Order: sequence, then structure tokens, then C-alpha cells
Amino acid sequence: MKRSTITVWLSLFFVVLFTYAAAMKLLTFAQFKSQLGLSPPLSAYASWLVVMVPALELASVAALLFPRTRLLGFYGVFSLMVMFTTYIIIILKFSQYVPCSCGGILQDMTWRQHLVFNIGATILAALGVLASPSWQGHRYVLGSWRL
Repeated sequence: MKRSTITVWLSLFFVVLFTYAAAMKLLTFAQFKSQLGLSPPLSAYASWLVVMVPALELASVAALLFPRTRLLGFYGVFSLMVMFTTYIIIILKFSQYVPCSCGGILQDMTWRQHLVFNIGATILAALGVLASPSWQGHRYVLGSWRL
């Protein structure tokens, strides 16, 4: 399979996944904020994480939509997936309180199943980074910054 075909399909997968995830967080904003507030590792940061997480998810989606910014989108998705996966590991290993994973497609998964899903998605995001064409030799402009 061609690299461009792989990146298009991976982009589509993450656009759907992250759009859905961000929409669920925003539609159940009060519940999302409450769950973050109850999570011991994140409670001190809940007030800004509740806004930043969906914003970063949607920013990654926006970057994935365009070939010129797709690599940036894959880096965003990969970074978020590493953070989400690390959070689940911390919750499972060290936390007395395991918050609800109440929302959307993944709500019926256990935390261990969610961890396996996240590890798989992290691997797919890494594949997206590796399959994307290099920025070298191309001119990319984001706002007034040239990369």
C-alpha cells in the first residue's frame, strides 16, 4: 500500500475518533469537568484541562484534514495518545479512585480494554508520523511562522 494511502486512511480514522471524543467532552461538559476533578492525578489541573483537551483534539483534527499540515496533526494525535495512555496506566497502577469512563463508543470498555485500545491507537499514530512525507524540502506556513 502506498504511503499516501496509509496516511489518508489513518487521518480519516483519527479525524472521526478525535472529533467524536471532543464532541462528547463538550456535550457532557459538566460531567467531564466533574470526572477530571475527582481524578487524583488531575484534580489540580481540571479547570484548564477541561478546555484544553477538547481544544487540542480539535486542533489535531484540523491539522489532519489538510495534506500540508497532516504530519503536524499526526504529531498532535501521537502526543495526546501517549498522554491518555500514560494517564490510564497511572490510574490503574496508583490510584485508589478509578473515575468513570462515561461517554461515547468506549463507555462499555473496562479500563484495561481502554488501555489496550489506546496502545493500539498510539501505534497507529506513530505509523502516521512515520508514513507521512517529510517536511524537509517543503515550505509550510502556519500563520506568520515558517517551518
